[in-house]
Amino acid sequence: MKSLELRSGTRMPALGLGTWKSEADEAYRAVRSAIEVGYRHIDCAAIYQNEEEVGRALRDAFQAGDATREELWITSKLWNDSHAPEHVRPALETSLRKLQLDYLDLYLIHWPVALRHGVALPSGPEDFIPLSQIPLASTWGAMLKASERDLAREVGVSNFTKAMIEKVSDATGQTPAVNQVELHPYLQQDALLAACKELGVAVTAYSPLGSPDSAAMMSRQDDVLLTQHPTIQQIAESHEATPGQVLIAWALARGTSVIPKSVNPGRIAENWAARDLDLTLADMTAIGALDRHHRKVDGSFWFLGETYSPKTLWDE
Repeated sequence: MKSLELRSGTRMPALGLGTWKSEADEAYRAVRSAIEVGYRHIDCAAIYQNEEEVGRALRDAFQAGDATREELWITSKLWNDSHAPEHVRPALETSLRKLQLDYLDLYLIHWPVALRHGVALPSGPEDFIPLSQIPLASTWGAMLKASERDLAREVGVSNFTKAMIEKVSDATGQTPAVNQVELHPYLQQDALLAACKELGVAVTAYSPLGSPDSAAMMSRQDDVLLTQHPTIQQIAESHEATPGQVLIAWALARGTSVIPKSVNPGRIAENWAARDLDLTLADMTAIGALDRHHRKVDGSFWFLGETYSPKTLWDE
């Protein structure tokens, strides 16, 4: 099984199952199917509102002998309403309780955005807290303390820019282990990948297929879906593979971990088989030409006032 070595020497399985947008009952079946097929990396988050079902699936998988806790890599994420240092550990402990675990393998700051405590999703500008009031460095410091108490083996960030990573690292002297960001051929983020490599930060790619199932949720109209792009389809045909497998193999070939989401047992197995697909240099060059710098998860849901904007969120 391919894995990424983190700065600490810990190895994280490169191919995992994403659970974003998985309904509760679907999440249970998806996790059970994934572990049975061979996945050992499950990506979760408090805001996905399915951690209890994931936890039930993990418990049942352990009891069935499908895997041991030590064999699995479980990631979860701190939601935006718990950025205040005093809220970090309780939020982590809540996720652990729901997941029926004693520790996480990785805990991430989900977004560099702070909300009032108890607000899941903002309804207006009054729900936001400026980072000048709750700096990312203070949240990161609390994450580090949680890891020191063995509640999380590794801690990291998500949706962070190079500047944000450097800021929290400089403030605390400790660099995040992982940065989880949107990555696919339409948004390749080569500069960020290079910066993370230089900083010793592993990268996990979310929405590796271009997140087609989030279009309606975000009132987004996609033109040519990645899985339907002629280049991707041609490469898939040449390898007798599916477009989805090509996109996952591309992410693995770039040295990132990748967490495609599916609740279909057949597709989960199909995605798992992508780890054995070796793309050629010509394939990688052709896919590299598809970059549009186009975010599918652009963070626009955080731009309800003047507190957060594309410039503050993405350094753009």
